[in-house]
Amino acid sequence: MISNRELFLQNTAQTSSSPRLLEIVKAEGVYLYGPNGEKYMDLVSGFNVSNIGHRHPQVIQAIQEQLDKYLHVTVYGEFVQAPQVQFATDLLAVLPDSFQSVYLTNSGAEAVEGAMKVAKRYTGRRQIIALNKAYHGSTQGALSLIGNKAYHEAYAPLLPEIDFVDLNDMAGLAQITDKTAAIIIEAVQGEAGVRIPELAYMQALRKRCDETGTLLIFDEIQTGFGRTGKMFAFEHFDIVPDILLLAKGIGGGMPLGAFVAPKEIMDVIKDNPMLGHITTFGGHPVSCAAARASLKVIQEEKLLDSVERKAALFREAVQSDKIKEIRGLGLMMCLQLENFDQVYAVSNYCAQQGLIIDWYLHCETALRIAPPLTISEEEIIAASKIIREAIDKFC
Repeated sequence: MISNRELFLQNTAQTSSSPRLLEIVKAEGVYLYGPNGEKYMDLVSGFNVSNIGHRHPQVIQAIQEQLDKYLHVTVYGEFVQAPQVQFATDLLAVLPDSFQSVYLTNSGAEAVEGAMKVAKRYTGRRQIIALNKAYHGSTQGALSLIGNKAYHEAYAPLLPEIDFVDLNDMAGLAQITDKTAAIIIEAVQGEAGVRIPELAYMQALRKRCDETGTLLIFDEIQTGFGRTGKMFAFEHFDIVPDILLLAKGIGGGMPLGAFVAPKEIMDVIKDNPMLGHITTFGGHPVSCAAARASLKVIQEEKLLDSVERKAALFREAVQSDKIKEIRGLGLMMCLQLENFDQVYAVSNYCAQQGLIIDWYLHCETALRIAPPLTISEEEIIAASKIIREAIDKFC
């Protein structure tokens, strides 16, 4: 009989020449389980998706209740579907009053695509500015915003009139002019290896956008829903973006994304042409039911209250002279090592010891640490011990 591993390599598209090939048959809380009794602590949360852990009981209950009502019924935006309406209402309740309209998508990349269209249509401008080493997704438009020339060259030509600036470079803000539709920035640069914007830079960025009539788009696809210790990372910088992008942790483990904006901005997609942005499965009712339950869990279990304490414990427990730097905001952290060989060896050793960690698309010399917010202090100490062992062994 052909194994699932063999069928995976034979019948599914491969995204790298060396996939992890860990077979998972169950997930619960902060753990993943293999077919032969393997148990892995998940320190990357499915890449910042499982903020409240895997298969939280309230999320499962919400999914089951929605399954008994209906699944897909029509394209997004035509019928009144309670899960979409209720989740959008709950989401807006935890955002500043300037956000008034939610467009639900299937993924973060789709949220990026929609925001780009809205920004150009609303402003009547064509130029969009992104940041070097940024990551916003792999669809054609989102890929155009990735600040990594190697990815551009492989799939050229991409969208025109996209320019790039460096994070925290005040001089680069002069590139934002009255011809710029929007600048898109990650609240924390994730795939660059957890690079945190400076407060002064973010506030100057907001000011420059106001001066030029440029829309400020915040990509909180990785940082949203408590990952950094606040519900949304823009709260750390005492500014409010014009358009907010969400996905990953939004759905409690189900596929869902969103872009959120003032109604005046969002309404440009309603006419000239009508249906200026449409999606068949965006805001799937089961995903929206799960998202609403997930948001409720974050609030009721007060998960934000413990993020800083757990992050501090991680920093203390994992300390090693061989770690060059620990960067992070809340439970979005990375351990900077010397080279990729060390990162690869440490990551493999940890997996063998039942601990899943990873690295970054634009920073292969650092280890990714982003556990579910529900991780216990005992689990943090146990995980840190394994990581230190691996670093001592291979670095």
